[in-house]
Amino acid sequence: MASSLRCIALPHRIASSSSWPPCCRSAPFPRKWTSARASVTPKDEGDFRASTIYDPASLDVPVHNITVHDTKTGEVHRFQVPEDQYVLHTAEYQNINLPFSCRHGCCTACAVRIKSGELYQPRALGISQELKDQGYGLLCVGYPLTDLEVETQDEDEVYWLQFGRYFAGGPVERDDYALELAVADE
Repeated sequence: MASSLRCIALPHRIASSSSWPPCCRSAPFPRKWTSARASVTPKDEGDFRASTIYDPASLDVPVHNITVHDTKTGEVHRFQVPEDQYVLHTAEYQNINLPFSCRHGCCTACAVRIKSGELYQPRALGISQELKDQGYGLLCVGYPLTDLEVETQDEDEVYWLQFGRYFAGGPVERDDYALELAVADE
């Protein structure tokens, strides 16, 4: 069976980890993935879309079926994602448009509610462990560990769940000492 998955090779100047923010360098892949990483060279160093066909069977990396229910558009997207690839990035490579903003796990634009399956998301800084335990995830920094069915969430709703409790009790109390330290640091 031919695979429709594609691995996009980025030019070195884009893919170099030194060009990424510190929070995004050297993603913590589970040990079993490190030996299965593909070695791909772009056909044209200047071409962002230079690509090679991704054959998951030859890399011995499990591939999972993903179903995304987009609550804003009413669309249901079905696609496959290798276990060592981010869900959002792989969807984009397959021309599937899902909500996103920062691509670094820091905002909640790509937030989903996990209906079934398991999503490994060590870099999901935009949601707390408590929200992860309640079944929320971020597709931009999420690796599928099983077949996965998710439902997109309203960004504001998840943002409120994450940060709203801090502001719900009224204004934040001013801390003059912390302000002095911050000004002195400049």
